[in-house]
Amino acid sequence: MKRSILISLSVLLGLYLNAQSYTPTPENLGARKDFQDNKFGMFIHWGASSVLGAGEWVMNNRNIKVDEYTRLVQIFNPQNFDAAKWVGIAKAAGMKYITFITRHHDGFSNWDTKQSDWKITNTPYHKDALKQLADECHKQGMKLFCYYSLLDWYRSDYQYETGRTGKGTGRTEKSNWEHYINFMKAQLTELLTNYGEISGIWFDGHWDQLDNDQDKKQVSKVNWHYDEIYKLIHSLQPACLISNNHHLTPIPGEDFQAFEKDLPGHNTTGFGGASVSALPLETCETMNDSWGFNITDRNYKSVKKVIQYIVKAAGYNANFLLNVGPMPDGTIQQEFADTLKAVGKWMQQNGQTIYGTRGNIISPKDWGTMTIKNKTVYMHILNKPENPAFIFIPELKEKISKAFLLNGNKEIKFKQQPEGTFIYMDGVVLDDIDTIIQLDLK
Repeated sequence: MKRSILISLSVLLGLYLNAQSYTPTPENLGARKDFQDNKFGMFIHWGASSVLGAGEWVMNNRNIKVDEYTRLVQIFNPQNFDAAKWVGIAKAAGMKYITFITRHHDGFSNWDTKQSDWKITNTPYHKDALKQLADECHKQGMKLFCYYSLLDWYRSDYQYETGRTGKGTGRTEKSNWEHYINFMKAQLTELLTNYGEISGIWFDGHWDQLDNDQDKKQVSKVNWHYDEIYKLIHSLQPACLISNNHHLTPIPGEDFQAFEKDLPGHNTTGFGGASVSALPLETCETMNDSWGFNITDRNYKSVKKVIQYIVKAAGYNANFLLNVGPMPDGTIQQEFADTLKAVGKWMQQNGQTIYGTRGNIISPKDWGTMTIKNKTVYMHILNKPENPAFIFIPELKEKISKAFLLNGNKEIKFKQQPEGTFIYMDGVVLDDIDTIIQLDLK
Protein backbone atom coordinates (compact mmCIF):
# COMPACT_ATOMS: atom_id res chain seq x y z
CA MET A 1 0.00 0.00 0.00
CA LYS A 2 2.75 2.48 1.01
CA ARG A 3 4.76 1.53 -2.06
CA SER A 4 1.82 2.33 -4.40
CA ILE A 5 1.37 5.70 -2.70
CA LEU A 6 5.06 6.47 -3.24
CA ILE A 7 4.78 5.51 -6.91
CA SER A 8 1.73 7.77 -7.32
CA LEU A 9 3.54 10.65 -5.64
CA SER A 10 6.57 10.19 -7.89
CA VAL A 11 4.37 10.29 -10.98
CA LEU A 12 2.65 13.45 -9.76
CA LEU A 13 6.04 15.01 -9.00
CA GLY A 14 7.17 14.23 -12.52
CA LEU A 15 4.10 15.95 -13.95
CA TYR A 16 4.67 18.92 -11.66
CA LEU A 17 8.29 19.30 -12.80
CA ASN A 18 7.16 19.05 -16.41
CA ALA A 19 4.65 21.83 -15.72
CA GLN A 20 7.51 24.10 -14.78
CA SER A 21 9.43 23.43 -17.99
CA TYR A 22 6.86 23.41 -20.81
CA THR A 23 6.36 26.71 -22.60
CA PRO A 24 4.65 26.52 -26.02
CA THR A 25 6.70 28.01 -28.85
CA PRO A 26 5.28 30.74 -31.10
CA GLU A 27 4.97 28.10 -33.84
CA ASN A 28 2.96 25.91 -31.48
CA LEU A 29 0.64 28.73 -30.42
CA GLY A 30 0.07 29.61 -34.08
CA ALA A 31 -0.74 25.97 -34.83
CA ARG A 32 -3.25 25.94 -31.98
CA LYS A 33 -5.07 28.92 -33.47
CA ASP A 34 -5.09 27.34 -36.94
CA PHE A 35 -6.44 24.14 -35.39
CA GLN A 36 -9.31 26.02 -33.76
CA ASP A 37 -10.05 27.82 -37.03
CA ASN A 38 -10.18 24.59 -39.03
CA LYS A 39 -13.03 23.21 -36.90
CA PHE A 40 -13.80 20.00 -38.87
CA GLY A 41 -11.66 16.93 -39.47
CA MET A 42 -11.76 13.29 -40.55
CA PHE A 43 -10.77 10.46 -38.21
CA ILE A 44 -9.68 7.24 -39.97
CA HIS A 45 -9.64 3.91 -38.09
CA TRP A 46 -8.11 1.26 -40.34
CA GLY A 47 -5.53 -1.51 -40.31
CA ALA A 48 -5.12 -5.28 -40.17
CA SER A 49 -8.14 -5.57 -37.82
CA SER A 50 -10.38 -4.32 -40.66
CA VAL A 51 -10.07 -7.75 -42.29
CA LEU A 52 -12.22 -9.32 -39.57
CA GLY A 53 -15.05 -6.79 -40.04
CA ALA A 54 -15.83 -6.54 -36.34
CA GLY A 55 -14.28 -3.26 -35.27
CA GLU A 56 -10.79 -2.33 -34.12
CA TRP A 57 -11.22 -3.98 -30.68
CA VAL A 58 -11.75 -7.46 -32.17
CA MET A 59 -8.44 -8.87 -30.88
CA ASN A 60 -9.39 -7.99 -27.30
CA ASN A 61 -13.10 -8.75 -27.62
CA ARG A 62 -12.56 -12.24 -29.02
CA ASN A 63 -9.43 -13.00 -26.98
CA ILE A 64 -7.46 -13.77 -30.13
CA LYS A 65 -4.00 -15.04 -29.32
CA VAL A 66 -0.97 -13.18 -30.71
CA ASP A 67 0.15 -16.15 -32.82
CA GLU A 68 -3.35 -16.41 -34.31
CA TYR A 69 -3.73 -12.68 -34.89
CA THR A 70 -0.34 -12.56 -36.62
CA ARG A 71 -1.92 -14.40 -39.56
CA LEU A 72 -3.62 -11.16 -40.56
CA VAL A 73 -0.29 -9.91 -41.90
CA GLN A 74 -0.66 -12.55 -44.62
CA ILE A 75 -4.26 -11.51 -45.42
CA PHE A 76 -4.43 -7.72 -45.20
CA ASN A 77 -4.05 -6.50 -48.79
CA PRO A 78 -5.75 -3.11 -49.39
CA GLN A 79 -5.33 -3.09 -53.16
CA ASN A 80 -8.00 -0.41 -53.59
CA PHE A 81 -6.43 2.04 -51.14
CA ASP A 82 -6.19 5.41 -52.88
CA ALA A 83 -4.86 8.25 -50.74
CA ALA A 84 -6.03 10.84 -53.26
CA LYS A 85 -9.61 9.55 -52.99
CA TRP A 86 -9.50 9.61 -49.18
CA VAL A 87 -8.23 13.18 -49.12
CA GLY A 88 -10.67 14.16 -51.86
CA ILE A 89 -13.63 12.80 -49.88
CA ALA A 90 -12.47 14.70 -46.80
CA LYS A 91 -12.01 17.95 -48.72
CA ALA A 92 -15.41 17.63 -50.43
CA ALA A 93 -16.98 17.19 -46.98
CA GLY A 94 -15.45 20.49 -45.85
CA MET A 95 -12.89 18.82 -43.60
CA LYS A 96 -9.60 20.65 -43.02
CA TYR A 97 -7.49 17.92 -41.42
CA ILE A 98 -7.18 14.13 -41.19
CA THR A 99 -6.27 12.12 -38.09
CA PHE A 100 -5.02 8.73 -39.25
CA ILE A 101 -4.49 5.59 -37.19
CA THR A 102 -0.77 4.91 -37.48
CA ARG A 103 -0.91 2.23 -34.78
CA HIS A 104 -3.94 1.04 -32.81
CA HIS A 105 -4.17 -1.14 -29.70
CA ASP A 106 -3.39 -4.32 -31.66
CA GLY A 107 0.06 -2.84 -32.30
CA PHE A 108 -0.12 -3.07 -36.11
CA SER A 109 1.81 -0.22 -37.77
CA ASN A 110 0.40 1.36 -40.93
CA TRP A 111 3.83 2.58 -42.00
CA ASP A 112 7.23 1.08 -42.81
CA THR A 113 8.54 1.19 -39.27
CA LYS A 114 12.02 -0.15 -38.60
CA GLN A 115 11.05 -1.01 -35.00
CA SER A 116 8.73 -3.95 -35.72
CA ASP A 117 7.91 -6.59 -38.33
CA TRP A 118 4.20 -6.30 -37.46
CA LYS A 119 3.52 -3.68 -40.15
CA ILE A 120 1.74 -2.98 -43.42
CA THR A 121 4.86 -3.28 -45.58
CA ASN A 122 5.13 -6.96 -44.58
CA THR A 123 1.63 -7.72 -45.89
CA PRO A 124 0.93 -8.74 -49.50
CA TYR A 125 0.26 -5.03 -50.09
CA HIS A 126 3.91 -4.15 -49.26
CA LYS A 127 3.38 -0.36 -49.53
CA ASP A 128 3.63 2.33 -46.85
CA ALA A 129 0.06 3.66 -46.44
CA LEU A 130 1.11 6.56 -44.22
CA LYS A 131 3.68 7.74 -46.75
CA GLN A 132 1.06 7.82 -49.50
CA LEU A 133 -1.46 9.61 -47.29
CA ALA A 134 1.11 12.12 -46.00
CA ASP A 135 2.26 12.95 -49.53
CA GLU A 136 -1.33 13.43 -50.68
CA CYS A 137 -2.26 15.57 -47.67
CA HIS A 138 0.72 17.83 -48.30
CA LYS A 139 -0.15 18.00 -51.99
CA GLN A 140 -3.79 18.94 -51.38
CA GLY A 141 -3.20 21.27 -48.43
CA MET A 142 -4.78 18.94 -45.86
CA LYS A 143 -3.35 18.90 -42.32
CA LEU A 144 -2.29 15.45 -41.10
CA PHE A 145 -2.46 14.23 -37.50
CA CYS A 146 -1.20 10.82 -36.39
CA TYR A 147 -3.18 8.71 -33.91
CA TYR A 148 -0.80 6.59 -31.86
CA SER A 149 -1.81 3.94 -29.31
CA LEU A 150 0.04 3.94 -26.02
CA LEU A 151 -1.15 0.46 -25.11
CA ASP A 152 -0.40 -2.72 -27.03
CA TRP A 153 -2.20 -6.10 -27.02
CA TYR A 154 0.45 -7.66 -29.27
CA ARG A 155 3.87 -6.88 -27.80
CA SER A 156 5.21 -8.68 -24.74
CA ASP A 157 7.32 -5.74 -23.55
CA TYR A 158 4.16 -3.67 -22.92
CA GLN A 159 3.24 -3.98 -19.24
CA TYR A 160 0.18 -6.09 -19.94
CA GLU A 161 0.26 -7.62 -16.44
CA THR A 162 -1.20 -4.42 -14.96
CA GLY A 163 -3.19 -3.45 -18.06
CA ARG A 164 -6.96 -3.62 -18.00
CA THR A 165 -7.38 -4.92 -21.56
CA GLY A 166 -5.73 -7.48 -23.82
CA LYS A 167 -5.72 -10.13 -21.08
CA GLY A 168 -6.65 -12.96 -23.44
CA THR A 169 -3.97 -12.63 -26.11
CA GLY A 170 -1.73 -15.36 -24.75
CA ARG A 171 1.35 -13.41 -23.67
CA THR A 172 3.45 -15.13 -20.99
CA GLU A 173 6.87 -13.49 -21.32
CA LYS A 174 7.65 -10.94 -18.60
CA SER A 175 7.16 -7.35 -19.77
CA ASN A 176 9.96 -4.82 -20.12
CA TRP A 177 8.56 -1.33 -19.60
CA GLU A 178 11.78 0.60 -20.27
CA HIS A 179 12.20 -1.28 -23.55
CA TYR A 180 8.61 -0.50 -24.53
CA ILE A 181 8.98 3.23 -23.78
CA ASN A 182 12.11 3.33 -25.94
CA PHE A 183 10.24 1.49 -28.69
CA MET A 184 7.52 4.15 -28.66
CA LYS A 185 10.07 6.95 -28.73
CA ALA A 186 11.77 5.36 -31.73
CA GLN A 187 8.47 4.98 -33.59
CA LEU A 188 7.42 8.55 -32.84
CA THR A 189 10.80 9.76 -34.08
CA GLU A 190 10.14 7.94 -37.37
CA LEU A 191 6.70 9.53 -37.71
CA LEU A 192 8.08 13.00 -37.11
CA THR A 193 11.17 12.77 -39.29
CA ASN A 194 10.21 10.65 -42.32
CA TYR A 195 6.79 11.99 -43.32
CA GLY A 196 7.11 15.75 -43.62
CA GLU A 197 4.99 18.09 -41.56
CA ILE A 198 2.83 16.30 -38.99
CA SER A 199 0.28 18.66 -37.45
CA GLY A 200 -0.35 16.63 -34.33
CA ILE A 201 0.04 13.39 -32.37
CA TRP A 202 -3.21 11.99 -30.96
CA PHE A 203 -2.46 9.55 -28.12
CA ASP A 204 -4.89 6.94 -26.80
CA GLY A 205 -4.71 4.13 -24.26
CA HIS A 206 -3.56 5.83 -21.05
CA TRP A 207 -6.71 4.55 -19.36
CA ASP A 208 -5.50 0.94 -19.75
CA GLN A 209 -3.25 1.46 -16.75
CA LEU A 210 -5.83 2.99 -14.41
CA ASP A 211 -7.43 1.05 -11.57
CA ASN A 212 -10.74 2.79 -12.17
CA ASP A 213 -11.37 4.91 -15.25
CA GLN A 214 -14.36 6.59 -13.60
CA ASP A 215 -12.22 7.92 -10.74
CA LYS A 216 -10.82 11.05 -12.33
CA LYS A 217 -8.28 11.44 -9.53
CA GLN A 218 -6.77 8.01 -10.17
CA VAL A 219 -3.06 8.10 -10.98
CA SER A 220 -1.73 5.71 -13.61
CA LYS A 221 -0.13 2.49 -12.36
CA VAL A 222 2.88 3.10 -14.61
CA ASN A 223 5.05 6.06 -15.47
CA TRP A 224 4.31 6.83 -19.11
CA HIS A 225 7.33 9.17 -19.32
CA TYR A 226 5.14 11.86 -20.86
CA ASP A 227 7.66 14.55 -19.98
CA GLU A 228 10.26 12.82 -22.16
CA ILE A 229 7.83 11.82 -24.92
CA TYR A 230 6.18 15.23 -25.20
CA LYS A 231 9.56 16.98 -25.16
CA LEU A 232 10.76 14.67 -27.94
CA ILE A 233 7.75 15.50 -30.12
CA HIS A 234 8.02 19.26 -29.61
CA SER A 235 11.77 19.17 -30.23
CA LEU A 236 11.37 17.31 -33.53
CA GLN A 237 8.48 19.49 -34.76
CA PRO A 238 7.75 22.51 -32.51
CA ALA A 239 4.42 23.26 -34.21
CA CYS A 240 3.19 19.68 -33.77
CA LEU A 241 0.21 19.60 -31.40
CA ILE A 242 -0.20 16.90 -28.76
CA SER A 243 -3.44 15.50 -27.43
CA ASN A 244 -4.06 12.54 -25.16
CA ASN A 245 -7.42 10.77 -24.99
CA HIS A 246 -6.95 9.89 -21.32
CA HIS A 247 -10.42 11.22 -20.35
CA LEU A 248 -8.75 13.45 -17.74
CA THR A 249 -7.90 17.12 -17.42
CA PRO A 250 -4.93 17.86 -19.73
CA ILE A 251 -1.45 17.58 -18.29
CA PRO A 252 1.47 19.91 -19.10
CA GLY A 253 2.85 19.41 -22.58
CA GLU A 254 -0.53 18.77 -24.21
CA ASP A 255 -1.80 21.32 -26.72
CA PHE A 256 -5.48 20.49 -27.15
CA GLN A 257 -8.06 18.54 -25.17
CA ALA A 258 -9.90 15.59 -26.73
CA PHE A 259 -13.42 14.43 -25.86
CA GLU A 260 -14.64 11.02 -27.04
CA LYS A 261 -18.24 10.69 -28.29
CA ASP A 262 -19.39 13.63 -26.16
CA LEU A 263 -19.40 17.40 -26.26
CA PRO A 264 -17.00 19.14 -23.84
CA GLY A 265 -18.14 18.76 -20.25
CA HIS A 266 -20.83 16.20 -21.12
CA ASN A 267 -20.77 12.55 -20.10
CA THR A 268 -23.49 10.56 -21.83
CA THR A 269 -21.12 7.73 -22.80
CA GLY A 270 -18.98 7.24 -19.69
CA PHE A 271 -15.90 8.57 -21.49
CA GLY A 272 -16.51 12.23 -20.60
CA GLY A 273 -16.96 14.30 -17.49
CA ALA A 274 -13.43 15.73 -17.37
CA SER A 275 -13.08 19.42 -16.55
CA VAL A 276 -12.94 21.56 -19.67
CA SER A 277 -9.58 23.29 -19.99
CA ALA A 278 -8.58 26.56 -21.63
CA LEU A 279 -6.78 24.63 -24.39
CA PRO A 280 -8.32 24.21 -27.87
CA LEU A 281 -11.00 21.51 -27.75
CA GLU A 282 -12.02 18.63 -30.00
CA THR A 283 -14.89 16.14 -29.95
CA CYS A 284 -14.60 12.89 -31.91
CA GLU A 285 -17.55 10.80 -33.05
CA THR A 286 -18.42 7.83 -35.27
CA MET A 287 -20.69 7.78 -38.34
CA ASN A 288 -22.39 4.61 -37.12
CA ASP A 289 -21.57 2.96 -33.78
CA SER A 290 -18.12 1.66 -34.72
CA TRP A 291 -14.68 3.15 -35.16
CA GLY A 292 -13.09 0.41 -37.25
CA PHE A 293 -14.87 -1.38 -40.10
CA ASN A 294 -17.84 -3.35 -38.76
CA ILE A 295 -19.75 -5.19 -41.45
CA THR A 296 -22.93 -5.62 -39.36
CA ASP A 297 -23.17 -2.07 -37.97
CA ARG A 298 -26.03 -0.43 -39.87
CA ASN A 299 -26.81 2.29 -37.32
CA TYR A 300 -25.72 5.16 -39.57
CA LYS A 301 -26.16 8.72 -38.35
CA SER A 302 -28.29 10.92 -40.57
CA VAL A 303 -26.92 13.93 -42.43
CA LYS A 304 -28.99 16.12 -40.12
CA LYS A 305 -27.51 14.56 -36.98
CA VAL A 306 -23.95 14.94 -38.26
CA ILE A 307 -24.42 18.59 -39.25
CA GLN A 308 -26.08 19.46 -35.95
CA TYR A 309 -23.21 17.76 -34.11
CA ILE A 310 -20.72 19.95 -36.01
CA VAL A 311 -22.74 23.04 -35.08
CA LYS A 312 -23.11 22.08 -31.43
CA ALA A 313 -19.38 21.38 -31.15
CA ALA A 314 -18.60 24.81 -32.62
CA GLY A 315 -21.03 26.33 -30.11
CA TYR A 316 -18.97 24.73 -27.35
CA ASN A 317 -15.82 26.18 -28.97
CA ALA A 318 -14.71 22.70 -30.07
CA ASN A 319 -13.59 21.09 -33.29
CA PHE A 320 -15.51 18.08 -34.61
CA LEU A 321 -13.53 15.00 -35.67
CA LEU A 322 -15.80 12.63 -37.60
CA ASN A 323 -14.66 9.04 -38.06
CA VAL A 324 -14.75 6.70 -41.03
CA GLY A 325 -13.71 3.04 -40.86
CA PRO A 326 -12.63 2.07 -44.39
CA MET A 327 -13.11 -1.50 -45.59
CA PRO A 328 -10.10 -3.85 -45.63
CA ASP A 329 -9.60 -3.29 -49.36
CA GLY A 330 -9.01 0.42 -48.65
CA THR A 331 -12.40 1.70 -49.84
CA ILE A 332 -14.45 4.14 -47.79
CA GLN A 333 -17.88 2.52 -47.84
CA GLN A 334 -20.64 4.21 -49.81
CA GLU A 335 -22.84 4.98 -46.80
CA PHE A 336 -20.08 7.13 -45.34
CA ALA A 337 -19.16 8.74 -48.65
CA ASP A 338 -22.78 9.71 -49.38
CA THR A 339 -23.26 11.32 -45.97
CA LEU A 340 -19.98 13.20 -46.21
CA LYS A 341 -20.90 14.51 -49.66
CA ALA A 342 -24.19 15.90 -48.31
CA VAL A 343 -22.43 17.41 -45.29
CA GLY A 344 -19.97 19.05 -47.68
CA LYS A 345 -22.77 20.76 -49.60
CA TRP A 346 -24.09 22.23 -46.34
CA MET A 347 -20.61 23.34 -45.27
CA GLN A 348 -20.02 24.96 -48.65
CA GLN A 349 -23.12 27.08 -48.15
CA ASN A 350 -22.85 27.69 -44.40
CA GLY A 351 -19.20 27.08 -43.50
CA GLN A 352 -18.61 30.75 -42.74
CA THR A 353 -20.69 30.24 -39.58
CA ILE A 354 -18.34 27.45 -38.44
CA TYR A 355 -14.79 27.97 -39.76
CA GLY A 356 -12.72 30.49 -37.83
CA THR A 357 -15.47 31.05 -35.27
CA ARG A 358 -15.37 30.74 -31.51
CA GLY A 359 -18.06 29.44 -29.17
CA ASN A 360 -19.07 29.50 -25.53
CA ILE A 361 -20.67 32.91 -25.91
CA ILE A 362 -23.97 31.70 -24.43
CA SER A 363 -24.99 28.86 -22.13
CA PRO A 364 -26.58 25.81 -23.81
CA LYS A 365 -30.11 26.43 -25.07
CA ASP A 366 -32.89 24.05 -26.07
CA TRP A 367 -33.30 25.88 -29.37
CA GLY A 368 -29.63 25.74 -30.38
CA THR A 369 -26.35 27.59 -30.02
CA MET A 370 -24.29 30.55 -31.22
CA THR A 371 -20.87 31.11 -32.79
CA ILE A 372 -18.95 34.36 -33.25
CA LYS A 373 -16.30 35.68 -35.63
CA ASN A 374 -14.99 39.19 -35.10
CA LYS A 375 -18.12 41.41 -34.97
CA THR A 376 -20.48 38.82 -36.44
CA VAL A 377 -22.63 36.48 -34.36
CA TYR A 378 -24.40 33.48 -35.87
CA MET A 379 -27.52 32.10 -34.20
CA HIS A 380 -27.95 28.41 -35.04
CA ILE A 381 -31.58 27.44 -34.41
CA LEU A 382 -31.50 23.64 -34.40
CA ASN A 383 -34.84 22.98 -32.67
CA LYS A 384 -38.20 24.73 -32.64
CA PRO A 385 -38.12 27.46 -29.95
CA GLU A 386 -40.44 26.99 -26.99
CA ASN A 387 -41.93 30.42 -27.72
CA PRO A 388 -42.55 30.67 -31.51
CA ALA A 389 -42.81 34.47 -31.34
CA PHE A 390 -39.29 35.30 -30.12
CA ILE A 391 -36.01 34.00 -28.71
CA PHE A 392 -34.62 35.70 -25.63
CA ILE A 393 -30.84 35.74 -25.17
CA PRO A 394 -29.91 37.14 -21.76
CA GLU A 395 -26.15 36.84 -22.36
CA LEU A 396 -26.17 38.98 -25.52
CA LYS A 397 -25.68 42.56 -24.33
CA GLU A 398 -23.47 43.91 -27.16
CA LYS A 399 -25.23 46.39 -29.45
CA ILE A 400 -26.58 44.92 -32.71
CA SER A 401 -26.63 47.01 -35.89
CA LYS A 402 -28.47 44.51 -38.10
CA ALA A 403 -30.08 41.07 -37.93
CA PHE A 404 -31.05 38.96 -40.92
CA LEU A 405 -31.70 35.42 -42.04
CA LEU A 406 -28.43 34.15 -43.50
CA ASN A 407 -30.00 32.21 -46.38
CA GLY A 408 -32.51 34.57 -47.95
CA ASN A 409 -31.21 37.84 -46.47
CA LYS A 410 -34.57 38.47 -44.77
CA GLU A 411 -34.24 41.18 -42.11
CA ILE A 412 -35.10 40.09 -38.58
CA LYS A 413 -36.60 42.38 -35.95
CA PHE A 414 -34.89 42.58 -32.59
CA LYS A 415 -35.03 44.54 -29.34
CA GLN A 416 -32.24 45.04 -26.83
CA GLN A 417 -32.87 45.82 -23.19
CA PRO A 418 -30.67 45.74 -20.07
CA GLU A 419 -31.81 42.20 -19.31
CA GLY A 420 -30.81 40.89 -22.74
CA THR A 421 -31.75 40.65 -26.41
CA PHE A 422 -35.06 39.62 -28.01
CA ILE A 423 -34.94 38.13 -31.53
CA TYR A 424 -38.40 38.13 -33.12
CA MET A 425 -39.32 35.15 -35.29
CA ASP A 426 -42.18 36.74 -37.27
CA GLY A 427 -42.28 35.27 -40.75
CA VAL A 428 -39.26 33.01 -40.20
CA VAL A 429 -39.70 29.56 -41.72
CA LEU A 430 -37.51 27.15 -39.79
CA ASP A 431 -35.06 24.99 -41.71
CA ASP A 432 -35.22 21.30 -40.80
CA ILE A 433 -31.50 21.17 -40.01
CA ASP A 434 -30.33 24.65 -38.99
CA THR A 435 -31.93 28.07 -39.29
CA ILE A 436 -29.11 30.60 -39.19
CA ILE A 437 -29.63 34.23 -38.21
CA GLN A 438 -26.68 36.60 -38.60
CA LEU A 439 -26.29 39.39 -36.06
CA ASP A 440 -23.90 42.18 -36.99
CA LEU A 441 -22.50 43.91 -33.90
CA LYS A 442 -21.69 47.60 -33.76
